[in-house]
Amino acid sequence: MRLRLPEERPTEPPTGYKIAHPVLSQDGTRAGFTGVSLGGALPYGVLDEARCVYGLRHRAPHRRCDCGFHCVHDRTAAEALLTTAENRAAVLLEVSVLGAYIRFERGFRYARQRVRIATVGPCACGAVAAALADAGWGRPGWRALAPSCAGCVRARQSVSLAGFARLAGERLRVIAGSGATTMSAAGLDVPELVAEAALLQARLDWFQTQLARLGERGKG
Repeated sequence: MRLRLPEERPTEPPTGYKIAHPVLSQDGTRAGFTGVSLGGALPYGVLDEARCVYGLRHRAPHRRCDCGFHCVHDRTAAEALLTTAENRAAVLLEVSVLGAYIRFERGFRYARQRVRIATVGPCACGAVAAALADAGWGRPGWRALAPSCAGCVRARQSVSLAGFARLAGERLRVIAGSGATTMSAAGLDVPELVAEAALLQARLDWFQTQLARLGERGKG
């Protein structure tokens, strides 16, 4: 006897939460995310369709496979995953669950998703992030990014939060959060312009320091 799962037909796409690493394409023209566990080798866009991580030809999510996007129902449960050492540089995503899905006690496994909001944690130094900078690792064709404040970016390849949102497209909102301080990066509002200016100033300060050092060496 073949058991069938009960079917749901929601009037609106369910909302879920997950964590992921932001990534930037090698040529710097596209932005997306990559998972922290199963499926981490397959970067995805803001609006994307799941593929079987094992390379099988069935559609995700298959009942007898682990493929498909994964998320949890509770935002707090997703935030708790950010406390582990390997996930400190990940970002929190709020997603719309699209297409076919399988509901579990703690979350969904599903076919398609739209990332609506990405919340970026603080820089490694503890300051509010103003950009996403090269994290020192990546996937083939993709460079992983990590939250960085204006003072810690220096000469690393980076993109501002608003810049990442523009490259990702699909009306993605990127928010920098640290406690009670938040900064929207969906458009060029006043906080975003301040962050952009701080990022540029930090880079100028770093280059001026390097030029000064070269000048001192030349005199010697």
